[in-house]
Amino acid sequence: MSGKYKLGVSSWLFVSPFTTQSIEPIFEKVAQLGYDAIEIAVEDPQQIDAEKVANALRKYNLTAVVCGAFGTSRDLTSNDPAIHQECFDYIEACLKLCNQWDTNFLAGPMYSAVGKRRMLSPVDRKKEWDLAVKNVRIACEMAAQHHCQLAIEPINRFESDLVNSAADVCQLVKEINHPAAKISLDSFHMNIEEKNPLEAILQAGDNLIHMQISENHRGIPGTGITPWNDYATGLNKINYQGMISLESFTPMNQQLAEAVCIWKPLAASQEIFAQQGLDFMKKTFK
Repeated sequence: MSGKYKLGVSSWLFVSPFTTQSIEPIFEKVAQLGYDAIEIAVEDPQQIDAEKVANALRKYNLTAVVCGAFGTSRDLTSNDPAIHQECFDYIEACLKLCNQWDTNFLAGPMYSAVGKRRMLSPVDRKKEWDLAVKNVRIACEMAAQHHCQLAIEPINRFESDLVNSAADVCQLVKEINHPAAKISLDSFHMNIEEKNPLEAILQAGDNLIHMQISENHRGIPGTGITPWNDYATGLNKINYQGMISLESFTPMNQQLAEAVCIWKPLAASQEIFAQQGLDFMKKTFK
């Protein structure tokens, strides 16, 4: 382990979608750079050979995190129950991957579709919120059956109109009222939504089971204006026991780059991004 925390990196930094063909080149690279873990962004479970991933995790001595991708066809706040079922089926597939890869939670903004943002009336907003509570509780029951938890991630106002801040996700978890309902925070979204990131981490407290980091401009951590000492202090204050994972995105996949508004490379190469990011994480989170 790199230090006090296990340090990971998202597969999205290198490739989209992650497929069976991605396993060897990415795992070898991540291990050689010195990471403890790989956060696997599962866009399509059918494109991933779970057993080959498990073998590669052992081969390269890496821990896995499973991160979900929730688009319009996986929207638990949709008006269409068929879309709810499609999302539940996807979550079930991801939870099976968690079991096969010895990881005990699925992370992501599973309450709604990423990119769903509208000005709703208070009445309609309450209906949508209540639907998210109901359906994520069902997903929590599914997770519990797999001996897993859900690390629910708030995302910024430009990507969701429902759950944006630590206060929002804490309220959601409170209303879901299920032991599998936990929290993931992401510094990129926090830099947009939080008045005080340290206080946000303290508010999440024991429910925080996953931490993603990214610079305010989505580039290499330490090259922007993020108050990193506040993040390190907050994690220390709550005695955080989880992983810290570097998340950014490859500009090589046009659809992904457009979705996250990355219009140009953020480093000379993705390998340099990953290496400098890890160096910064080791210095900052200790």
